[in-house]
Amino acid sequence: MPLRLRQLKIGPMANFVYLLGSTESDDAVVLDAAWDVPAILDAAAELGLTIRHAAVSHTHSDHINGLAPLLERAPTVRVHVNPLEAHRLRRELGASEVKASEPGTTLVIGDVTLRFIHTPGHTPGSQCLFVTEPGDAAPRLLSGDTLFIGACGRCDLPGGDAEMMHHTLYTTLAAMPEATLLLPGHDYGPSPTSTLERERRENPYLKAPELAAFLELRRRPRPAPKA
Repeated sequence: MPLRLRQLKIGPMANFVYLLGSTESDDAVVLDAAWDVPAILDAAAELGLTIRHAAVSHTHSDHINGLAPLLERAPTVRVHVNPLEAHRLRRELGASEVKASEPGTTLVIGDVTLRFIHTPGHTPGSQCLFVTEPGDAAPRLLSGDTLFIGACGRCDLPGGDAEMMHHTLYTTLAAMPEATLLLPGHDYGPSPTSTLERERRENPYLKAPELAAFLELRRRPRPAPKA
């Protein structure tokens, strides 16, 4: 299949950084470049890929603290972020490097298509990447801090909104195929990947379709992430 994908666990918060490319091209996209840019560049080189684009799921520091050093090493990289959070990156990185990725727009690398899906709740501009390739029966959802294995993202940080998270989970993500492979933004669950079908069966945050029940679930103490 055309897709080349690498999941990298990096940093003290068990972040997952993703490299995506195609066998049809040596161009690559990195999602949420953070913590260890040399390790990210080394992984890209191992795959025979050159990072041309940097996508951002949201602008919390643990997901973007590698962007400035990445641009120092590769100044032509274009950064893609939701328009609601573009101002922060433009202030920190410069307007010329940052592209606002309108919801539903796509980035095509060879035969691989990456679609930006607006998924607010954790932050106003949170976005997921929905990744497909020709003949693909199981697309990939790179979910950032929107959906984890067995959990969903926090809504109690600045900009978080539990009602918007409920809408994201039960309207936006509910429309995606059950076979979709889930690739989260942190290694917080019992496995590094899952499927939407499994999460709909087992994830408590996807088993509370009524808003009141979801809000009550959000008010319960959060279990500590695994070490």
